[in-house]
Amino acid sequence: MAKMFPRTQVGGVSLSRMIIGTNWILGYSHTSPAADNLIRKKNDTADKISDMFKVFLDSGVDTVMGPFVGNPILSDAVKAAEDKTGKGMIIIDTPILNVDDNPTARQEAEKVIAASKKLGATFCLPHHSSVEELVNKNKKIIDRLPDYLKMIRDHDMIPGLSCHMPELVVYSDLNEYDVETYIQIYNCMGFLMQIEVEYIHKVIWEAKKPVMTIKPMAAGRVSPFVGLTFSWHTIRPCDMVTVGCLTPEEAAEDIEISFAALESRPPDLEGRSSPKKTDIMK
Repeated sequence: MAKMFPRTQVGGVSLSRMIIGTNWILGYSHTSPAADNLIRKKNDTADKISDMFKVFLDSGVDTVMGPFVGNPILSDAVKAAEDKTGKGMIIIDTPILNVDDNPTARQEAEKVIAASKKLGATFCLPHHSSVEELVNKNKKIIDRLPDYLKMIRDHDMIPGLSCHMPELVVYSDLNEYDVETYIQIYNCMGFLMQIEVEYIHKVIWEAKKPVMTIKPMAAGRVSPFVGLTFSWHTIRPCDMVTVGCLTPEEAAEDIEISFAALESRPPDLEGRSSPKKTDIMK
């Protein structure tokens, strides 16, 4: 029987502590347009994506995060993977909302939230680009955030916040907003983080709710062994790591590296290819 990945509880729902990321499916490389195109060409069908999801599911990693609204290939891939394995997947949607302060914008936002529910999301975490428009650092509030959180609850989903700005976590806890989890960038390089690694580490450890960390490998700028080992050893047992992969083989490697980090052992992987390996490299 395959070894199953550890789990945590978020808003009363059991989630795998490893979360499947989707940047390396949808083409958000954080590197170049050429890399974006490579990703899209590699994962251009739901069947190809579902093959990667199957690798995760075989190890008990059943939670997937991404902007599902507007990207039907993700929903199709989830359904295909569920059909192939007979196992269900838990969707964390990160939709972009129109947060302008007028009735038309609110109707648009609720329509997007309703679409999130319709595609099967259990969790709805408004995208950081939307939520950051509402931040008032002077008052330490996220203005009108409760309106959108209520919309999410009204559509029978669990609310959280997608955060690039660490103040979102701090202000949400300070004001006791109705959120059950946070997404926060966290990696050993400080890539795309708005403040030092040490401070984000403190934010995560002091957060009142479990944190879903993202970009552990700094969008390919550090190796999976370095990035994942750092993340797993510096977060809390309730927190999660979101991992983006390009191929099923990468998924298998990241799962093994993560198991090794959690079990305090070296990963069981072959060495990298090189033109002329010395004995020490073998």
